[in-house]
Amino acid sequence: MLVDSFGRIHDSLRISVTDRCNIRCFYCMPNENIQFLPREELLSFEELTRFAQIALQAGIRKFRLTGGEPLVRRDLPRLVASLRQLPGVEDLALTTNGVLLAEQVEALRAAGLMRLNVSLDSLRREVFEQITRRDELDRVLAGLRRAVEVGFGQIRINAVSIRGLTEADIVPLAEFCRESGHTLRFIEYMPLDADQGWTESLVLTGAKVRARLEEAFGQLEPSARTDPSQPAVDYRFADGIGTVGFINPVSEPFCGDCNRLRITAEGQLRNCLFSTEEFDVRALLRNGASAAEILELLRRCVGAKKAGHGINDPKFIRPQRAMYQIGG
Repeated sequence: MLVDSFGRIHDSLRISVTDRCNIRCFYCMPNENIQFLPREELLSFEELTRFAQIALQAGIRKFRLTGGEPLVRRDLPRLVASLRQLPGVEDLALTTNGVLLAEQVEALRAAGLMRLNVSLDSLRREVFEQITRRDELDRVLAGLRRAVEVGFGQIRINAVSIRGLTEADIVPLAEFCRESGHTLRFIEYMPLDADQGWTESLVLTGAKVRARLEEAFGQLEPSARTDPSQPAVDYRFADGIGTVGFINPVSEPFCGDCNRLRITAEGQLRNCLFSTEEFDVRALLRNGASAAEILELLRRCVGAKKAGHGINDPKFIRPQRAMYQIGG
């Protein structure tokens, strides 16, 4: 098993397949003058599958494909199928902005994708465009409808909460998810934007979001935590219709239960979203390294993991990479 110096067992790997995206959310990417990775620097599907196979030997059981926007990577269902064929995979999920979902979701389902997370911060067209800097709300909603049609259940909707901007979206998003059967999760705005415009004053805390929901729907009832390592704290609505989760990395860090590692699209292994240190998997994969050597790198990465991300520490250092370059 991959156990760090604080006793945390790591069984989850987030795999970024690209740094490219078809929208430009301000909390993630700049709007223009972006220099994306050259294609040859990205790990191939074969390299990603080999790394996943080795990670399984070390106890990784859960995988999530991210980006950028993973659906802009050509032939993504082929990678999904390769990963699902590996013995020991217990969960294979995808996080997407949903713009290309309607066109690709049937193939992803057929390839073996197990779960979907879709980012949707607002149902108001003007706010959606303000955040994403693109007019794609209709395509996202069409993608969600198509995902349900092909058999995906319990789709998770991820909504980033931003003070002064998304307060009016809290209740409508909850109503939308209660009616559609999706699971809603509110995520606090984190200092991972490329423009470095984040300040703590823009953080709309999970506690404030929860208070707004309770004003509209009554007291939320805590759900039993079946997986202590999951970042969300989930609640049930009082009338029993639906659940809502809160991911509060700024106001209520959950680093003590973290079980996640990340690999960037060009093969840099990270032990924390906010890590300032990376471990070069691509160099090993492309220079004929053995599985044992790659396992040793995995263990070194986990062994170097800090107790927490330190956002609220005066000595906190922002990672040089923005979210789209790391993988969510």
